[in-house]
Amino acid sequence: MSRPTARVLTLLELLQSGGTRTMAELADRLGVEGRTVRRYVDQLIDLDVPVESVRGRYGGYRLAPGYRLPPLMLSDDEALAVLLGLVVGRRAGLTTTQHTANETASAKIRRVLPQRIARRLDTLLESLAFTEQPERFDAPDAGILLTIADAVSHRRPVSIRYTDRDERRSERTLHAYGIVAHAGRWYVTGKDARIGQDRTFRLDRIADARTLPGSFEAPVGSGPAQRVLSAFATAEYRYEVTLRVHGTVEQIRSCLPASIASLEEHEPAAGEDGRPERWWRVELRAERLDWLPPVLASLDRPFVIERPDELRGLVTGLADRLASYARQA
Repeated sequence: MSRPTARVLTLLELLQSGGTRTMAELADRLGVEGRTVRRYVDQLIDLDVPVESVRGRYGGYRLAPGYRLPPLMLSDDEALAVLLGLVVGRRAGLTTTQHTANETASAKIRRVLPQRIARRLDTLLESLAFTEQPERFDAPDAGILLTIADAVSHRRPVSIRYTDRDERRSERTLHAYGIVAHAGRWYVTGKDARIGQDRTFRLDRIADARTLPGSFEAPVGSGPAQRVLSAFATAEYRYEVTLRVHGTVEQIRSCLPASIASLEEHEPAAGEDGRPERWWRVELRAERLDWLPPVLASLDRPFVIERPDELRGLVTGLADRLASYARQA
């Protein structure tokens, strides 16, 4: 490909990214003078690409609104990045109900990759490992996902039909703050307008979504991701667990992340040397307790169980079993 042709294609790529590009910016990006930019623009127009000239202080060039671009042109590295994103997203469970869309898009890009790049990708995929394989679940409908994303962007209320984990169905008006991908699932967090409280909903449980008239102000403070993690940590479950743990935030979070437990600094207690030791109050909720004793053991920090009593029994039982195994050795 000749150098001028490559620059014309680069110009098209810059324009298709959207907005108005000034003459100075285009000349700088292409490494040419202004009159050469005008010549390249004329070449695009000759190819029926509708490039518009914008006059004024901040004028320049832009593509006509609504113009459908020819097939997307990607560099080798860009094609590799897009394909890798599709593959990793599929393996992580982050896709829509149209599972085949991810596969067909990957196949189309894979077919047009140069052989040397395709080999690099195959080598990379063979070396990839995932620490957690998500369970199969119903992914969100693409239309619902896009409708809610538009409502988030324009701060518009959205009506949703939702089925909760107990199979109860309801219709709600949601002021959606943001969409969050977490642990292989999609969530939307926002205020349930009927009860006036923040709620988090799984997108795959939303059967229908439609934007409503009006607008709302998004709250300041925690972002959508932190709101989702906080919602998980404070959700209602069978058991309410309270612990006191001696250690740093990093040590505790390595085994009890924010999506599981909340932390609050506890009043320091005097250690054996008389100096105060730093303790943290850990609170979490769980449907079952049998997974907690191994987690507390792996934490390898001093801890005190405040509640429930059943957890004390499970921890003692695990300690007795480990001690008996050690004696057998």
